[in-house]
Amino acid sequence: MFWFRRDLRLDDNVGLSRALSGGHPVIPLFIFDTTIIHKLPPNDARISFIYDTLQTMHQELETMGSGLLIKKGNPKEVWRALIQDHAIEAVYANRDYEPDAIQRDVEIQQLLASQGVTFHLFKDQVIFEPGQILKNNGQPYTIYTPYMKKWLSALMAENSLSERMPGRNFQKARYAEFPQLQDLGFRTSNIKVAEYNLSPQLLSHYDDARDFPDRGATTHLGPHLRYGTISIRQAVRIAKEESHVLLKELIWREFFMQILFFFPKVVDRSFKPAYDFIDWRNDEKEFRLWCTGATGYPIVDAGMRELNATGYMHNRIRMIVASFLSKHLLIDWRWGEAYFSDKLLDFELSSNNGNWQWAAGTGCDAAPYFRVFNPTLQQKKFDPNFIYISKWVPEFQSPAYPGPIVKHEDARDRAMDRYRNALEKKI
Repeated sequence: MFWFRRDLRLDDNVGLSRALSGGHPVIPLFIFDTTIIHKLPPNDARISFIYDTLQTMHQELETMGSGLLIKKGNPKEVWRALIQDHAIEAVYANRDYEPDAIQRDVEIQQLLASQGVTFHLFKDQVIFEPGQILKNNGQPYTIYTPYMKKWLSALMAENSLSERMPGRNFQKARYAEFPQLQDLGFRTSNIKVAEYNLSPQLLSHYDDARDFPDRGATTHLGPHLRYGTISIRQAVRIAKEESHVLLKELIWREFFMQILFFFPKVVDRSFKPAYDFIDWRNDEKEFRLWCTGATGYPIVDAGMRELNATGYMHNRIRMIVASFLSKHLLIDWRWGEAYFSDKLLDFELSSNNGNWQWAAGTGCDAAPYFRVFNPTLQQKKFDPNFIYISKWVPEFQSPAYPGPIVKHEDARDRAMDRYRNALEKKI
């Protein structure tokens, strides 16, 4: 059996390729993990995207006389039943590096081993796994730039930038009918995942245009890397040829993955322990105003409204709204991180956590605590003609638009005091 997880594609898939080379017919499987999906709203856009992708894969497998076996439940219980229903020789999957996923795979491996079934895991969603790019003393990097340089150096010797399907040795069988989305407890979302764009036309001006939210110069690659509808090898191959800036963005993704792997405490604690002493204000009313895009700062509000309406937020705007929440409002970065995890189509724990801690100044290789984005100056620099703001906050120049909930200078001074006090408490 090949177990699809974060690799929803039939081509350039390492674990699937190895399974098809193993000498036994392969049953393709996907499990809707109830330990994850029970927390989601019934119209979650990410579930709709996963479902549509699986349906397309199923149709392609049907042309080979096979199909995709879909299950729903706790993976351990699903596998317990599958072992009884099928004569399984081996299970193949691609490795996941998040703490919960690692624990899940340990438990599944133990269950399978107790029944004489081998469990094979492969590197697929990264170019370099945690532990492959280390300091000379064998310790993990906690600063991006030296990690990036070593990553690029290692890439020169990395030959596996493609993985072809060796054959079509899928089990010839018709499984139960492909389920309806409603059978899984969900309904179709009105929010759609955009196709990724890695065209030479976009990437030729990506370096200069990507910081301007009105220019449509983003790749929309995030959700596709998150769910594996494109392989990281293909993305890196294109970035190497077309945009070194994009390539460095892809390296940031792997940098944060290895931070989470080696320092799992960051899930709910600051990477830098001193910052756990910050006396957050955590004003719930102000948090709601931030969530709904009603802070009185148009560039912040535009970003939050874009997120709420589409599941996307431009990367430059993410930095601005995250800094605003944690520093202007002195609301715990974990509140913002959780809100993003609910809304972002490209939510990935390591990147979301790493970037929030970067903006809040609490993480590894973070923006210094005394760097506080001025939303007004950011707007003048990156949306000078109010094109992006006008799209999402059309009333911003009318009496209906609220005044700023806090003055920038006052908020900055207050943040500096709270952060300094936290560091002094630690000392």
